Amino acid sequence: MFGYFARRLGQAAIIVAFVAAISFVLIHIAPGDPFSAVLDNPNVSETVRQTLRAQYGLDKPLPEQFTRYIAAVAKGDLGWSFSHDRPVLEVLGSALPNTLLLMAIALVGSFTLGILIALIQVSKRGSRTDHTLSGLTLFLFSMPDFWFAILALLTFTYWVPLFPVGGAVDPVMHEYMGLGARIIDRLWHIVLPALTLTILAAGGVARYQRAALLDVLPADYIRTARLKGLTQRQILRRHALRNALLPIISLIGLAFPALLTGAFFIEKIFAWPGMGLAVVNAIYTRDYPLVVGGVIIGSIMVTLGSLLADLLYAWADPRLRGH
Repeated sequence: MFGYFARRLGQAAIIVAFVAAISFVLIHIAPGDPFSAVLDNPNVSETVRQTLRAQYGLDKPLPEQFTRYIAAVAKGDLGWSFSHDRPVLEVLGSALPNTLLLMAIALVGSFTLGILIALIQVSKRGSRTDHTLSGLTLFLFSMPDFWFAILALLTFTYWVPLFPVGGAVDPVMHEYMGLGARIIDRLWHIVLPALTLTILAAGGVARYQRAALLDVLPADYIRTARLKGLTQRQILRRHALRNALLPIISLIGLAFPALLTGAFFIEKIFAWPGMGLAVVNAIYTRDYPLVVGGVIIGSIMVTLGSLLADLLYAWADPRLRGH
């Protein structure tokens, strides 16, 4: 098991390194730089322009910039954020907990809702309920994240104003609230973005889990359970769902990148102060270190999620431990 873990960890490190290199090169070869607005101002002298570029190493050739950046990352330094005027690690460190909270709620919620929908479909296989839910899950699975988020924002903050427009807390009253009111305020702000991401992810989980359950229903132990007189609900809950564990574990690994990508859109649209919002805003301002740092942290999260799924899979299926 240790050897399997070491191999997967090494593969994850290689993937993160490739992602960091590609993102660094792509953003640096794009036209413009973080100081375009200042450097294009005719009132700014050439001396000031050269000083700004030299201060942040933008006057160096790209290979030299890349070498310096890799050396800094190896020491745990992701650079200095131009737009926030503080270290990238501080910016992402303050934003990452909000992203992890949003993803955790969406992960638990989407798998709970998706598995529940799949159980209902399988128990009523071939019925109108099954066909209706299949169409609904297909609709959600193919829905663009940003479009559904915008629709949810318009519906529940403008047409039916039930939730706040955005942010993590009330920007005016939060500091003057008591502890209980602060907790409620924060929960009330996360409901809509978390619910949106949960519903989007639940469609794929339901379709995947329905197929996995249908695969195990023809098995001999299911027929034996029926002969023992167990009800359909008992068979699905005690036998079919338990033996469909491996597909669920695989889906967890696939859900991490999907949830992270979706969280970036959700955070931007709902102004949720997470890593996604910070990175998207950094793209607009050409904040090179923050964009690359966000991509690195995101790739680490995705690879760790995939690694966790692989380890759970190997634990559940001992045949994979030798591969």
